[in-house]
Amino acid sequence: MQSAAPAKPTSIFTPVLIVGCIIIMISFAVRASFGVFQIPIAEEFGWLRAEFSLAIAIQNLAWGIGQPIFGAMADKLGSRRAIILGALVYAAGLVLSSIAVTPTEHQFYEILVGFGVAGTGFGVILAVVGRASSDENRSMSLAIATAAGSAGQVFGAPLAEWLLTMMPWQSVFLVFAAAILVMLVFLPLMRAPVPPASRTELAESMGAILTKAFRDPSYTLIFLGFFSCGYQLGFLTAHFPAFVTEICGPIMPGDILHSMGITTTSALGAVAISLIGLTNIAGTLAAGWAGKRYTKKYLLAGIYAGRTLVAAAFILTPITPATVLLFSVAMGALWLATVPLTSGLIAHIYGLRYMGTLYGIVFFSHQLGSFMGVWLGGKMYDLTGDYTLVWWIGVGVGALSAILHLPVREKPMPFAVRPA
Repeated sequence: MQSAAPAKPTSIFTPVLIVGCIIIMISFAVRASFGVFQIPIAEEFGWLRAEFSLAIAIQNLAWGIGQPIFGAMADKLGSRRAIILGALVYAAGLVLSSIAVTPTEHQFYEILVGFGVAGTGFGVILAVVGRASSDENRSMSLAIATAAGSAGQVFGAPLAEWLLTMMPWQSVFLVFAAAILVMLVFLPLMRAPVPPASRTELAESMGAILTKAFRDPSYTLIFLGFFSCGYQLGFLTAHFPAFVTEICGPIMPGDILHSMGITTTSALGAVAISLIGLTNIAGTLAAGWAGKRYTKKYLLAGIYAGRTLVAAAFILTPITPATVLLFSVAMGALWLATVPLTSGLIAHIYGLRYMGTLYGIVFFSHQLGSFMGVWLGGKMYDLTGDYTLVWWIGVGVGALSAILHLPVREKPMPFAVRPA
């Protein structure tokens, strides 16, 4: 017999939430910086754009494959063990990437980086944060943890750009590997609030819940709808700095940006990624607030429709420093706002016990989209010399996701394990 689960604290800022935010912030700061390395690595080795793009795409795909694995590991063996393993694999991938000299080596080592992101990212952290939160605070807690990922994005790309002015990209990778390991110092404070069930009970109930979820059309719609989120985020994270560097109009002396020290389009590309992360903090928190009060599926449909309109408007207008900044603000407000709503929707429909596994499977669709966005971006650039076609595909899949979320049945399934 299990003892009754302890009452969940009423304060929203639990140690689990705080430590979870720190881990996600550092993990995503490193992950969000990879687009900055596109041009330096390609120029050093004389590679086509598709070579390092494929490495980043493989990283995203490995992240997607690893997410349900690490989610299940966290559900069965504990979140801290999953996070430790994820951090070690993450750091190993970065160290090995720093000595890679061929496209194949980079592409292989990014499998380790992707699995590392899976072990230190949303799937594991959001599940334990969700379980540690009260019913009243859960939606906002998930939003705060998601916003921490955006906070990492705020300084990740500019930090990488700044470090590249002082050291080679290989050394920057080593600095990032050290940062990933340092975050483990905070891990002892992440204590799971729910006592573990027996291994037999976990295996039986996980199988039952997975079977019923796979048979539920709503789970399929959520899975398919998350694809476009990954496509758009993967493409922009990997290629937007290079896109801005090559396509954007010049920053003129006397402009506000120039007076702030942003004098090149390369610097503007890194700042754009940072600005997306900064505005997404507000957007994600707003999504968490709204998710507690309004129907999540309609909020998700609205976010995907908004992304579609913003992306279409941007590509149809001349690319200037002003439009880059406006696009970054608008897209940033919608950037990761889907994550607390999607994870919250899964928790609402299917319960909390196996949220890590169920969200991890849905997140695999997200990362399939990321793989396609990153790889296709590099491939089409090498074939056509620009990103226009890939951009319009992103507009199309965004519109499709908006439609797919409308028929989702947003009601708890009878088998769902509810919080104590």
